[in-house]
Amino acid sequence: MRVEKLEKCRVAYMRRVGAYGVENFQLMRNLKKWASDNNLFTEDAVIYGIAQDNPEITPLESCRYDVCIVIPNEYEVNNLVEEMELEGGEYAVYKINHTTEDVKKAWGEIFNDLQQKGYIIDNKPTIERYSKEMIDNEFCEICVPIKKYSA
Repeated sequence: MRVEKLEKCRVAYMRRVGAYGVENFQLMRNLKKWASDNNLFTEDAVIYGIAQDNPEITPLESCRYDVCIVIPNEYEVNNLVEEMELEGGEYAVYKINHTTEDVKKAWGEIFNDLQQKGYIIDNKPTIERYSKEMIDNEFCEICVPIKKYSA
């Protein structure tokens, strides 16, 4: 784990609503195709996967999942994607193998690890981050918004 300050950025995104699962992979493929078709899926591309809801408290059929790609400020999106701004901030970053087993294991261990290190979760979504190089080598990073615990 390392702590990193993520900068505020503008992203184009696609969203699906429903239980998290294999459909999220298809959504990611759709975004990568759109990004490739629009010359955005370059070696420098940064892609985020954002689970907007906690399935332990949100009905599964209402869980939102966004896949995003960072876009330049002057880029005009078309009607196949939406746009938003990610606010950035301090994040704990965990690099993991991008397999179902490793991602599930990481999600089960990260929050306990952060608590043991004296961090609390900030009120922002936890995100998965991918660079083109990580995608090509089947890695991803889980980025958890944090702040130091102060008693």
